[in-house]
Amino acid sequence: MREDFGARYAANGFVGLVFAATGPVAVILAVGQQGGLSAAEIASWIFGVFFLNGVLTVLACWVYQQPLSFFWTIPGTVLVGPALTHLTWPEVVGSFVVTGLLVLGLGLTGWIRRAMAAVPMPIVMGMVAGVFLGFGLDLVRSVTADALITVPMVAVFLLLSWHSGLGRRIPPVLGALVVGVIAVALSGRFTGGFGSGDWLARPVLQTPVFSGQAILELVVPLAITVLVVQNGQGVAVLRSAGHTAPVNTVTIACGTWSVLTSFTGAVSTCLTGPTNALLTASGERSRHYVAGICCGALAVVFGLFAPLFTGLMLGAPEAFITVLGGLAMLRVLQSSFVTAFSGRFTLGALITFVVTVSDVQLCNIGSAFWGLVAGLGVSWLLERSDFTAARS
Repeated sequence: MREDFGARYAANGFVGLVFAATGPVAVILAVGQQGGLSAAEIASWIFGVFFLNGVLTVLACWVYQQPLSFFWTIPGTVLVGPALTHLTWPEVVGSFVVTGLLVLGLGLTGWIRRAMAAVPMPIVMGMVAGVFLGFGLDLVRSVTADALITVPMVAVFLLLSWHSGLGRRIPPVLGALVVGVIAVALSGRFTGGFGSGDWLARPVLQTPVFSGQAILELVVPLAITVLVVQNGQGVAVLRSAGHTAPVNTVTIACGTWSVLTSFTGAVSTCLTGPTNALLTASGERSRHYVAGICCGALAVVFGLFAPLFTGLMLGAPEAFITVLGGLAMLRVLQSSFVTAFSGRFTLGALITFVVTVSDVQLCNIGSAFWGLVAGLGVSWLLERSDFTAARS
């Protein structure tokens, strides 16, 4: 570790943490507010996804000597918001526990590759696009409703995205965050403060309630987002950088940690794609694991101060959180549409997208689950040749 350490790898680890702590955290805050969670429950959620997953990241990078950054499933987080309109928080936490056990079982049995291949990626991404579409719509509404704060954020995001040189030095979402903070401060609408003294994490331990409705609605979509969307992307990113991720071990770790973090109210753990891409952005391949260890260690620190960061973010106007989360999701939404509608299974992906967006509930089960069922059914009936081509 001493021989491999270098400023470049520490900087990559810091950038990876900054990415996770900006837009993705805004998604948690938006979903938590939408679901009526208290500030303490949201802070506990953030503690779980940073502190506990940071520990896992450090251990995995150290043992395997390669960058293996674990955080949480962002599509799974978005699924929670609509579910909280008719499910209680303990029921949702119970579905987190069952999801972790399912993922752990698939890892222990070695069936993970078969499970990942069972659902075509375009259909999965059709569901993801439908779930994420709300963030894009909320972004537009917030820009028109609170222009003094949101327009500068969007302008800086576009500038940094357009100017590749600046964008490499300052991630666009980070630039939007900084400008948004300045705009909120100048507007005098910040309602948070530093005087409460509750800066250190005090996890709110949850008692899960195992509801058949919640399990049917959330477990399968959550497991798919972990195994297919997030872990599949993470493995592909690492492979493109010359690393061979231990797929079964990664799956077992995700399942075990998903159960552990669920008791703090945290959504399921996954191997991240974007963060691992940032960790492997530069430097020697054999030293990339150092960036992963630095990222994990910084995540532990961030998790310890979760109440402080949560209070500061929640003290800003609602439009600030909404726009930050929407900007963070734009590229993911774009890639979801591209993957869903650029190859095979396009009709099934379209049906999945339409049903998911409809927000229909049958048997008190949310639209994401029914979107997958409808898309798979239509593809099985009308796109059989695509299944044959995919298998070959």
